[in-house]
Amino acid sequence: MYSGVVGLKEHADMFKALGDPTRLRIFEFLRTCAGPVAVGEEGEVRPVEGPTVGEVCCQVTGADKITSTVSFHLKELRNAGLISMEKRGKNMICSIDGDAVRRLADYLDGKRRDGSDCCEG
Repeated sequence: MYSGVVGLKEHADMFKALGDPTRLRIFEFLRTCAGPVAVGEEGEVRPVEGPTVGEVCCQVTGADKITSTVSFHLKELRNAGLISMEKRGKNMICSIDGDAVRRLADYLDGKRRDGSDCCEG
C-alpha cells in the first residue's frame, strides 16, 4: 500500500485546500515569493521566511486591509499542512511548507515513502 490511510488523508486535505481558486492564488503567491526583509522600528533589516498576512491580502484582494475571507483561506491552507504561519513582532509571517509540497509531488510522481515506484515488486 502506498502510504496508508494517514498519507491518503493528508493528500486529500491538500487537494481539497488547493481546490478553491482563492486558496490556489494565495498558494501560488507564496510559492513564487522572493524572500522579503523585515525592517524593525529602529531601522534594522532582517530576512524573513515569507510575506506577512497583510502582504498576502494585498496581493490577493488588492486591498491593504486583511479580510476575514483571506484569514479563512490562510487557515485552511495551514490546516492542510501546505503553509506555516509564525508570529514575529506585530506581523504574521506566511511561508510554504516545503516538506509537505515534496510529499505531494512524490505522491503525484507515484513514489512511495521508501523511494520506490508504486508498481515495483
